[in-house]
Amino acid sequence: MLARPSLRLLRASLQTRLYSTRKDNFYMGENYVHFYGGNPLNRLSWLRSNATFLSTALLSPHTRCIVFKAGEPLVSIQGGVKSLAKLATVELRPVLGDEPFFGQGQNTHEHAPSGVKHLESARLRGPNIVFLGVQEPEQDASLPSSEFHTPTAAEDIRGTPYFALDATDISLGELLAGTDVSVRELEFAEPRSATAKWSSFDASLFALGRSMVDWVGRRKYCTACGSRTFPLWGGWKLACSSLLPWAENNGKSPCPSSVGLNNYMHPRTDAVVITAVLDETGNRILLGRNKKFPSAFYSTLAGFLEPGESFEDAVKREIWEESGVRVHAVRYHSGQPWPYPANLMIGCFASADSSQTIRTDLDNELEDAKWFTREEVLAVLAHPDGTNIRRREYKNFDEAQDHSTKPTGAGGPSEPPASDDLPAFRVPPTSAIAGVLISQWARGEVSGLGTSTGNLKGKI
Repeated sequence: MLARPSLRLLRASLQTRLYSTRKDNFYMGENYVHFYGGNPLNRLSWLRSNATFLSTALLSPHTRCIVFKAGEPLVSIQGGVKSLAKLATVELRPVLGDEPFFGQGQNTHEHAPSGVKHLESARLRGPNIVFLGVQEPEQDASLPSSEFHTPTAAEDIRGTPYFALDATDISLGELLAGTDVSVRELEFAEPRSATAKWSSFDASLFALGRSMVDWVGRRKYCTACGSRTFPLWGGWKLACSSLLPWAENNGKSPCPSSVGLNNYMHPRTDAVVITAVLDETGNRILLGRNKKFPSAFYSTLAGFLEPGESFEDAVKREIWEESGVRVHAVRYHSGQPWPYPANLMIGCFASADSSQTIRTDLDNELEDAKWFTREEVLAVLAHPDGTNIRRREYKNFDEAQDHSTKPTGAGGPSEPPASDDLPAFRVPPTSAIAGVLISQWARGEVSGLGTSTGNLKGKI
């Protein structure tokens, strides 16, 4: 068996060799970190089942908590600027519920018996709380997590632990009763417009917290037998309440989730292919308009990955279903976490013969689809309103997603000033992967997407 340092060196060597031999034909996704991506927290997954660690971390004076109400983040307002609120959990003590916070037993204040897998860091009472991870100091990044040390006291934890709290059923006044913060300084905000100018750290923290809180809050019933569920592992697993040692099942058959690989429900991530389709000269791009989009808004075509599909398969199917265009030369660009509620956007480029007839009557999702030249797109990107989405327009995007079951990939600033000098059309901002694909293509910033896309064929 190789020693751990040798494994790291071997892995690094293989990655370097792969990149150096294929750099002309392969765009490494890690070269571009999208908005909402690049989360730096050490998630300490091996400590999620440790109720002592989680309960200790929750009330550490260094710990911070981000808060959500029906998917909206709690934000701090200073000088008209909205930033992600990070509250000390010791100040939130009145709304966290009774101790123990994790590893709860049958009755209030009881600890779960040890050795029962269905009660590992179980939270049976109180609002949903999810452990997100620890932001470790760079100089101490190897401690304690990399040594698999299990902290039992607050001073053992190096860095800042983060949790996410679901305050959907808690009023703002009740939430802040134990703090010195004024209700006037905080509010729950529409997320896409609020996050537009956040730092990469805050955006990635929000994305992780929102997706996890949404998942735990929505999965209230076991998909196998219909019983209530409860969270384990600091919010990272759900179990069926019929499996509790004290459950009264009245002769019912055991829940199917009690055996095999179905014993837990895990957080889900729904993959979506987002594709910039270029003509075979590389100088025109195919963009579409969903029927629910705001006026003059066009974006790349997108759709969910279906069972039994590769990324390439999904790209080819989705583009054909939405536009009637057959594509080839599918090429992976990068991925973006998209917390609305829990998508992973798979950004791709593909090539197509632009002489094909465009049809929007197949799956009937689009109002329009057409080819745009590089010059047309560059003019829109240069326009001050070319990538702006108004706060009130986010409702249109949400309705489009609900109607079509396909994420729109829209995101951006809140309320741009009204202008009589409107752009010819609008495209997504670069806070969304669709905007990155469009912008990088238009500005010639991706290798291999010049005047010929022949070297893209067969690559992903």
